[in-house]
Amino acid sequence: MRSKFRVWLEKRSPAQVITGYYLLAVTISILLFCIPAVHKPGVKVSFIDTVFTAVSVVSDTGLSVFSISEKYSVFGYFVIMIVLQFGGIGIMAMSTFFWMLLGRKIGFRERRLIMVDNNQFALSGLVNLVREIIKIIILIELFGALIFGFHFLKYFPSWKEAFLQGLFASVSSTTNAGLDITGQSLVPFANDYFVQFVSVILIILGAIGFPVLIEVKTYLSRKKMDLAHPFRFSLFTKLTTFTYFILLVVGTIFVLLFEYNHYFKNFSWHESFFYALFQTASTRSAGLTTMDITQFSMPTLLLMSIFMFIGGSPNSVGGGIRTTTFALNMLFIFHFARGNRDIKVFNRELHPDDIMKSLAITMLAIVMCCVSVVALSISDSQHQLIEIFFEVCSAFGTVGMSMGITPELSVFGKCVLMVLMFIGRIGLTSFLFIIGGSNKKRTNYHYPKERVITG
Repeated sequence: MRSKFRVWLEKRSPAQVITGYYLLAVTISILLFCIPAVHKPGVKVSFIDTVFTAVSVVSDTGLSVFSISEKYSVFGYFVIMIVLQFGGIGIMAMSTFFWMLLGRKIGFRERRLIMVDNNQFALSGLVNLVREIIKIIILIELFGALIFGFHFLKYFPSWKEAFLQGLFASVSSTTNAGLDITGQSLVPFANDYFVQFVSVILIILGAIGFPVLIEVKTYLSRKKMDLAHPFRFSLFTKLTTFTYFILLVVGTIFVLLFEYNHYFKNFSWHESFFYALFQTASTRSAGLTTMDITQFSMPTLLLMSIFMFIGGSPNSVGGGIRTTTFALNMLFIFHFARGNRDIKVFNRELHPDDIMKSLAITMLAIVMCCVSVVALSISDSQHQLIEIFFEVCSAFGTVGMSMGITPELSVFGKCVLMVLMFIGRIGLTSFLFIIGGSNKKRTNYHYPKERVITG
């Protein structure tokens, strides 16, 4: 029986196996969240809400049908934080970490799975990549927990509660989960710029991409003898970092402009700036809020939905179509308008396959979100279109920001969001390979080419 299963498993593509691992993680999370000790005494959670929470935590989304602080115990908080690591760092990275602890040899098949799960192009150096990712993320989370813990001593009555809140806030921010145990997200710290600034830094470090963090670490740790040889950042690092911060700056400016005579009308310039900066950074994939976002105007809500749709960077804790996909789409449009066949950026030329993949991912994402909006408009017609659109983009981008309608959705509506959260976590590239396979076989014949009128 075991041999038959192994033969069947070996016939599956890496994308299909990874999807199976994430489904297994969701199943285990459901079982963990059903343990009585996870909940507070006397609290009961329906099965559909338990499943929704499990998918939300595994995908690092943070959309919730209830307040975590009202339903879960301290033990439940730690269970959530552990599951968030698997969702944020990645199933294969965490599995590899445990394999290394057990002294198990990482074989060829495992390396292929790591390569697909982390969007890498080569098998070499994958184990070191995983080791560096886990080391960096854990250090960031611990450092953030210490900063928050000491700072929260002035907000909470005991040091235990202060450091528990600090640890959860650090893990939630770094993994861009958007979950909280305050019961109000970061609204209690709406006037604490230090908490907001540290949260934004942690959100950026989690969403900007693990390869970027590793390259920056390598650059900063160079020995003096290596200074004579200039360090060259990869095209991925340059492109994703530039795109990420351009979106952050542009988003902040537009939120300030849209809300200047609306929500920010009676605020000081620094209050307006921090509100705009924090919400722009959080809409990338974090989902934490410092205010009631339903008070924002329609243009701001639409802008935030677009940013959630774009999401974080590839090989990060974020979801969405990812920053590099968005950047490649914009570069393609710009060069196509100028009549250029070759797309060049940062003294490098982009591969045509990457351009095609970015366009395919974007089109698939648009179709999926549009179908989801239509489906929810039918099943949960009592809600406004902007609320449904916002919730769909939040689920797909694994953001977790909500206009408050998630708990009121029907079972069908919750299932739609769960599917979006799951696909957003495994990535659209893996989803495409599940549908059509990853074989790159070229045919040895061609049909006559014929032009088609477009546009």
